[in-house]
Parts: sequence; structure tokens; C-alpha cells
Amino acid sequence: MQAMLFRVALCCCLFAVSSGTVVADSNWPGWRGPTADGHSSESGFPVKWDNSSVTWQVPLPGVGQSSPTIWGEQMFLTTALDGGRQRMVFCVDRNNGQILWKHIAWTGQPERSHDMNGHASATCATDGEHVYAFFGQGGGVHCYTVDGAHVWSKNLGPFFVESGWGTAACPVIVGDLVIQNCDADRDARIVALDKLTGDKVWEKPRDNFRGWSTPILIQASNRQELVLNGHTGVRAYNPLSGEEYWFCKSFNGRGTPTVTPGSDGLLHVVNGLSGDFYSIRPGGSGDVTATHMAWHTERKGRDLPSPIRIGDHVFVVGHRGGIMSCYNATTGLELWKARLGDTYSASPISYDGLALFINESGETVVFKPGDKANLIAKNKVGTSAEEIFRATITPSDGQLFIRSNTNLYCIGERTSGTR
Repeated sequence: MQAMLFRVALCCCLFAVSSGTVVADSNWPGWRGPTADGHSSESGFPVKWDNSSVTWQVPLPGVGQSSPTIWGEQMFLTTALDGGRQRMVFCVDRNNGQILWKHIAWTGQPERSHDMNGHASATCATDGEHVYAFFGQGGGVHCYTVDGAHVWSKNLGPFFVESGWGTAACPVIVGDLVIQNCDADRDARIVALDKLTGDKVWEKPRDNFRGWSTPILIQASNRQELVLNGHTGVRAYNPLSGEEYWFCKSFNGRGTPTVTPGSDGLLHVVNGLSGDFYSIRPGGSGDVTATHMAWHTERKGRDLPSPIRIGDHVFVVGHRGGIMSCYNATTGLELWKARLGDTYSASPISYDGLALFINESGETVVFKPGDKANLIAKNKVGTSAEEIFRATITPSDGQLFIRSNTNLYCIGERTSGTR
């Protein structure tokens, strides 16, 4: 155990070094990318596109809304078949959309899940050797090699989302661990597994309330912190042991969106339900609500997408009606607001200093940060009015990969050339 924890600590240190520098890397290894904030360090991606810009398009099996994860020439996705009675992990060739391998990870009686969610919403995580997929209270966590060989499966039940909204939190790789949030109405917890064997390394209980947020790993002064949004607020854990470092009380429940880190160390948080948008200074101990909340500002409406921070500006788009708001990232002052319309469920991404948000109809709006609204493009993709886009866009090597509930689209040409 001590040797394993040493390896985790070493990998955490390496992560801290790499996340503090800009490294041009086309891999997108998990939810919200290599730095867990939606940013790509690459440049040269499309800013304007339409259906004529589609390099390739393929229909996908089943129904799912996990975002594409990319390592090298492989892309990893999940889907659910037969109304959720089967859960599938599959690998796609990023050059043409051809399915390279697919495996039924789990078969059984499906738990209830809302139509907005389904049974395959969690994005895969990969370290370039293995890929990890999570299918909730029924399906558990599954590990495959990137070539498609099954390594292990781990049922994390029972934990119960009695409301029928299902689960969507994504697995996170931290050193030799795979960490999974299992927020639920009963038996909620966060679990760390050995990434090679699936054996449980630690487990900590959480507030019994459904939630869909994914933890992020950050550097806070002299230590690593695993930070996770939740119904009552944000909690930070020791990623090696699960020890809780600090808690910051929220304003109004659910805790659906993922916490967004800023380059200055601030953590930006929206609740999921109508309640103040706020920022936290990490590195505290115990209840830090009074001491480490940097600012909070009134926010109305429901939020599913996570915030995106670009320099001195932080953007948040509302789920219903698409109310886009831009705030000063250090003070919380609302700078401007614009009504976009439609419904936004996917979290935004950023490249070349721009903020991109895709709505459920497949239209992506592109904003340039500033103290006044500067909408520079509206881009539409999709072949059917019935398509729903709830997965986050994945940028990689000059191309954008956009998933709907039925299709996968590749936009643009590779910067390095087709391989």
C-alpha cells in the first residue's frame, strides 16, 4: 500500500508540473480535457463551420451522450442498447469514424433514468494504456486496454438515485487510482480503485442527495486536492486517502456542474439550481465558507453546463433559454448578459482565447471575451431535427468532434495531416 501511494504521489507531482505549463498535446484524455477546465492548448481550430465543413459523419450504435475521449488515433465512447439493458464501450478511428472495437460491458435490468440523461452519459477516461467507463448504479466501472481487451469490472452498488434521474459523473485517473463520484439519494460516496486491478483503495461517504458532478484535481499551495461539487456545497479531498480537507457551503443544491479552476487558483462554482455564483480559494481546512469564499454574486435560473474561465473573464450559460452571462473572474461583477435562446446542456470549451457553447439543437456560439458581448460566430451542424446535442465538443489536432444522440461528426482538417 505504501509503495502504491508513493507512486500516486509521484504522478500527482508530475501532473502539477505539466498542468502549470502550456503543452501542445492533441490527446483529450477525459472529461473537460487534460487540465479539467475545458481548455485546449492547441491552436488553429475552426471558428466558423456548417454541414459543408464536416470531414466525416457516422451513425452511432444505441443511445448515449458521453463526450468523445481521444488518445492518439483512437476515440472512446459509451452507449446504451435495448433501453439500457446493455451498456457498451467502443473505440472509433479518429480519422474516419470506423468502429475499431466494441464490447458489451454490462447486461441487466436497467435502473430508472430521466430521458435527458439516459444510461450512458459519463465520459470515459484514459491514460493511453487503459480506458475506464462508468455506467452508474447498475453498470459500475469497467476497464479495457486501449486495444479492447477486458481487464476488470467493478460493481459499486448499491447506491440509489430514487428520483429516477440516473447518474452521469465521469471517472477520473489520479496516478495509480481511478476515482468515481457516486452521489445518490442513498448510500452516496466517492470511491478510489486501483486502476490496474479494480480493487478498492479508499471510500468516503457523501451527502445523500443525487448529483452528477465530476471531481477535478488541482494544485493548492503544497498539496494536491480533489475538488467535487455537491448538493450542499464543494468538498476537497486528499486524493491518496480520501481524507476531507475542506468544505464550502453552496447557495442552492444539486451541484450538477463541475467546478472550474482558474489560472490564478480560484475555483468557480455554479449550483445547478437558482443560487449565487461563487468562487473559492482552495487550500483551507474544515468549513471554509466564511474564510475562503472569494466572492459570490446573484444568479437566477438552472445551470447544467460548467463555467469556462478565460483570463479575467468567466462565462456561464443557463440551461433553459440560453441566458449567457459574463463575469469579472476576480470580483464576480456581472459584466454583460445576452439571451441566446434554445437549451444548453453541454459544458463549454475554449481554444485560441475563445469560448464555445453548443446547444441541444447542434448550434455552437463562439464568443470573444471582453467587458461587452462579442459574438463572433454561430455554427450549425446536424442532419435531423430529432438530433439532440448534449455531449461536450472535443477539440484535437485542428479538428472538432461533436456527438449527438445518434451521430458523431468530425469538423475540419487535422493540423498534423491525416495519418
